[in-house]
Amino acid sequence: MKSIYVGNLPFTATEDEVRDLFAAYGEVDSVRLMSDRETGRPRGFGFVKMGAQDADAAIQALNGKNFGGRDLRINEAEDRKPMGQRPARNGSRW
Repeated sequence: MKSIYVGNLPFTATEDEVRDLFAAYGEVDSVRLMSDRETGRPRGFGFVKMGAQDADAAIQALNGKNFGGRDLRINEAEDRKPMGQRPARNGSRW
C-alpha cells in the first residue's frame, strides 16, 4: 500500500470526487482531505492510499492534470517526521 500526496486541490473538492479520479487507475483504499483545525475550511491537499502498482500509475497519469480548474501536484507521500525533527513553523504559537 502506498500513500499519495495530492496537492493543489480545489477547495470545493470532495473525498468522493478525489476517489473517483483515482479509481480509474485501481482500487482506492482510502481518501483523506485535510482541513484547517481552527476554521474547518479545506486546505487544498490530501492523501490517497492505493496498492503500489496502481499508485505509481495514478501518480504518472494525474500529476499536472487539471482538476476543477487547478493543476494537481501528485507524488508519493513522505513519512511524517517525529515532532522534534520537523522544521519550526513561522508564527508558531508554541
